[in-house]
Amino acid sequence: MKLTFAGAAGTVTGSRYVLDHEKHRLLIDCGLFQGYKVLRLRNRAPFPVKPETIDAAILTHAHLDHSGYLPVLVRDGFSAPVYASLATRDLCAILLPDSGHLQEEEAKFLNRHALSKHDPALPLYTKAEALASLAAIKGVKMDTEWEVLPGMRATLRPAGHLLGASMVEVKTGHGNIVFSGDLGRPHDSIMPPPTTIPRADYLVLESTYGNRRHEAIDPETQFGDIIEKTAARGGIIVVPSFAVGRAQALMYAIHRLKARKAIPDLPVFLNSPMAMNATELYRRHAASHRLDAEQCRGMCNAATIVNSVEESQALNDLKMPAVIIAASGMATGGRVLHHLIAYASDEKNSIVLTGYQAGGTRGAAIAAGADEIKIFGRKVPIRAEVHQINGYSAHADADEIIQWLKGFETPPRRVFITHGEPEAADSLRKRIGEELHWNAHVPDHLETVSLDFDGVKKPR
Repeated sequence: MKLTFAGAAGTVTGSRYVLDHEKHRLLIDCGLFQGYKVLRLRNRAPFPVKPETIDAAILTHAHLDHSGYLPVLVRDGFSAPVYASLATRDLCAILLPDSGHLQEEEAKFLNRHALSKHDPALPLYTKAEALASLAAIKGVKMDTEWEVLPGMRATLRPAGHLLGASMVEVKTGHGNIVFSGDLGRPHDSIMPPPTTIPRADYLVLESTYGNRRHEAIDPETQFGDIIEKTAARGGIIVVPSFAVGRAQALMYAIHRLKARKAIPDLPVFLNSPMAMNATELYRRHAASHRLDAEQCRGMCNAATIVNSVEESQALNDLKMPAVIIAASGMATGGRVLHHLIAYASDEKNSIVLTGYQAGGTRGAAIAAGADEIKIFGRKVPIRAEVHQINGYSAHADADEIIQWLKGFETPPRRVFITHGEPEAADSLRKRIGEELHWNAHVPDHLETVSLDFDGVKKPR
């Protein structure tokens, strides 16, 4: 068996793993590269293997850095089934078309204002291409083994992190390999903890927070304090947020804060029709998260949903304190950009970053204290108060990853550290070696390794 790291090696986005076994080829994840331009350009390059040679694919979850390249793969010749959990399938039906739509809108804007070096600027893929790719996705139940390809059986295990997020175990007659996907946190307010895995001959492990510990401060209290102080000075709170997962956690927090009168009863806007649709899926997949029916209802009703472009534009002229939650979470695109243009230059306002900010994104620049950022070709001053709340991260931190690894009954033969910036990945590699005495390796982009199962006890 051979494993090729076609993405998420040396970076925190672009998850793509090619697994070759005998005459069959399986793709685990099909994500977009995000952040630095040198990484984004990989989305425009030919896929490392010909799409038509891939016999099946499995998605760990619906976030675009794990699923967002699928429309390109299908357009370029991939015609095999894509397996995912039921909730991931449903979320992809929201996320992928929206991604195509946003790319079309951005290309139109760049062309209209002559802001691109390309003539014309073209989207990576269109909404129509995204919709066409959805037919390939087949929903499978968690914890249910199936034959994904001849000689290869697969099982999805709950990973926490996001509705429908899973780890993927691929088993042959010789041994097994586990892909962690993105690991959730043990005490997340909405999602259950990641499943303990008893054994894996090989493990592909994410390392987003491989060199960090999340703050011990309660994120809900922290968020409430920011809202209260900003509102007291008449400011607007702009929250760049991932539409799926983070937006729901923030709305649940606002519901709880208002219920105990910890913040004023100010208006809250969720400026993302996609987030609204995703929130409804929490009702449909109630068994996949911690919330009961009443808590789910409170979360869903915590914000006014903004649908139309006109309603979105009106939010840029607010004269009263308010909270605006809008995609995208790293300010790489979406409606939040227009709100940053409107409110980032006023010191009475606040910008609240609530998740990981990949290098090269506007969110990372804001978090690093940039005086200005460029949006649609224009420089926008950052004078608003900037806050970063790491407690809302849906990723396990370094300690939580190590604790999860201690659940293995026997150590893997080798651990491949991926989906992290170089410093984070190498830091986690060192900890695994020093604390667990396991063999860990940080692969390079496009590196191929042979998985040797000689002498391995065959999985049951």
